[in-house]
Amino acid sequence: MQTTAIPEGHMASRHPTVNPHHDVKESDKHNEGIEMQVESSPSGSGAASISDLKAQTKGQRLRARVQFATVCGSMYLAGWNDGTTGPLLPRIQTVYGLDFAVVSLIFVFACVGFLSGAFANLYLDGKFGFGKVIVLGSACQVIAYAIESAALPFPAFVLGYAINGFGMALQDAQSNGYVASLKDNPETKMGILHAVYGAGALSSPLVATQFAQLPHWSFHYLCSLGIAFITTVSLIVVFGLKTQDECLAQIGQPAGEKGTSESSQFKQILGLREVHLLAFFILVYVGVEVTVGGWMVTYIIDVRGGGPSSGYISSGFFGGLMLGRVGLLWVNKKVGERRVLFIYAILAIGLELIVWLVPSLIGGGVAIALIGVILGPMYPIAMNHTVRILPGWLVTGSIGWIAGFGQAGSALFPFLTGIIASKTGIKSLQPLLISMMAFMTILWALVPRTARRAA
Repeated sequence: MQTTAIPEGHMASRHPTVNPHHDVKESDKHNEGIEMQVESSPSGSGAASISDLKAQTKGQRLRARVQFATVCGSMYLAGWNDGTTGPLLPRIQTVYGLDFAVVSLIFVFACVGFLSGAFANLYLDGKFGFGKVIVLGSACQVIAYAIESAALPFPAFVLGYAINGFGMALQDAQSNGYVASLKDNPETKMGILHAVYGAGALSSPLVATQFAQLPHWSFHYLCSLGIAFITTVSLIVVFGLKTQDECLAQIGQPAGEKGTSESSQFKQILGLREVHLLAFFILVYVGVEVTVGGWMVTYIIDVRGGGPSSGYISSGFFGGLMLGRVGLLWVNKKVGERRVLFIYAILAIGLELIVWLVPSLIGGGVAIALIGVILGPMYPIAMNHTVRILPGWLVTGSIGWIAGFGQAGSALFPFLTGIIASKTGIKSLQPLLISMMAFMTILWALVPRTARRAA
């Protein structure tokens, strides 16, 4: 096996192409038949992609923008959901009379939903296709918010989080896979997609903080239900329950590569070491992101003496996340996406030390917002890198698995934080976050920098 370096800008439109004359021997199938013979001609798929895009009609370009905006709407809903829990968590504890450990069951049920959604997506995507699966995910969130808005007894309330997690995993997987398959400036669009997630997570705490102080606190979930319903209708109207290839054909983009292996796509994806490393990296990254957004409000109130308006600190963090995903795109390109992520991780750890060791409410709030800016680009960078190092026909399914599995981190790590806080107090949040950031950096170092190629 030999490896050939691929420039970091080498995106989805330049995937290795399969030589139809290359026979895969049984002895070479230890990685589920994914080894590829690569053409080195400079006039390969990249040139074809550019030609296809130039041939787009005005109507196709408009439809492409509408499709992208609709997918961004799904990510806005995901951000809105993740930004909701932090400001409402202290009120949920008070209303139901729960300690840190029991209230953390919210995250356990959400984690179950995320993981089941990630596994289900691998099957559902192949059987029903993009359009039906992403609508199913959005419809699940409508049902979940209807349950949560009623403020039912706690067991029923957390069941809503499981249904919500299942739906979010499907939407997250399909949205990321769709944008990764685009050939028109996919790096920038991936950054914008996740900046819209940040916009949702920024706006949600502004509303949730107000509802947390009202008698009918659970009516915040009616706002969430309204957004989920609009998202569901938009997805049906724009994509028409069609497959991804059919939707791409509507914007003048040809279908992506098809694998020739007899192994199922499920086995091929789960047989790749790169997929698992990236999935665990995203798991920890999302865990850091949502733990900061979810538990930091409680930390500021209990440890730094912040008032009820401390929920706005969560908005500052997610606002920084949104700005970083767009504002630092030029830095990513100049330094190199793989290299710059290490720099961001070191800076984030340094800022987290400031939050931990400097007893200043204002200084902590500013540092938390800056942590959001620094963490922001990491998710889209990881998705872009996935496109560079994986076979073209497995990119959509792999990104779906990585995103769905990684979303479980938004439940797993906040739950662990709650368990630890119930034993040692919420002051344990900062050393836990620093440990998670360091582990995340180690995982990124283990991710291959180049695609595997056959000799």
